Amino acid sequence: MNDIEKLKKLINESKSIVAFTGAGISTLSGIKDFRSKDGLYNMKYKYPPEEILSRTFFLNNTEEFYKFYKDKMNCLDKKPNIVHKYLEKLEEENKLKAVITQNIDGLHTNKTVYEVHGTISKNKCIKCGKEYDKDTVFKSNDIPRCSCGGLIKPKVVLYGESLPEYEVNKSIEAISNADTLLVLGSSLTVYPAAGFINYFKGKNLVIINLDSTPYDDKATLVINDKLSTVFNKLK
Repeated sequence: MNDIEKLKKLINESKSIVAFTGAGISTLSGIKDFRSKDGLYNMKYKYPPEEILSRTFFLNNTEEFYKFYKDKMNCLDKKPNIVHKYLEKLEEENKLKAVITQNIDGLHTNKTVYEVHGTISKNKCIKCGKEYDKDTVFKSNDIPRCSCGGLIKPKVVLYGESLPEYEVNKSIEAISNADTLLVLGSSLTVYPAAGFINYFKGKNLVIINLDSTPYDDKATLVINDKLSTVFNKLK
């Protein structure tokens, strides 16, 4: 039995699946990741991307923040790919109970999605709390401002900020109750989110990622291949 056949068997036998997704899914939709050799963190900017994407920089250098953010985080033209659609199918079959994602692109369309690093799809005035959609931010000419004059901030978790408590708690609960955990396109090196894997008590931990991860030795099945290759065979 090859790895794809094993994966099909595990999925067919599972009753409560949770998917934990990372940048490998986003790159399939044409979105640059952060840490690969061609990722954002290895590009040259006036300021290091890790500094730009911090709360302190956002507040103190808002214009520079939005120059970078609008240029590199704009996913308005990106569409869900084969992996997103497969997870939708699993949910329709009542097998998939939740998607936990480290991605901020908002491309997961499942009913139950916990975006632990936030999302570009939601934005909020830091003065009055009024919420705005992503079009308002990305299509603004300068720094996006609220009707009250306040600064609009993306609901993306920046360096120096905590992960959203609700998403963290629900993610841990979902993982704890799953019989199968699918880790898809994540290096499992970004904490605290990667640590959620330690709450899994189910039968099958499946890791599908191009490179090895620190959790491979705990997995039932590891497939080091492109997600596009794997999910085209799963269809």
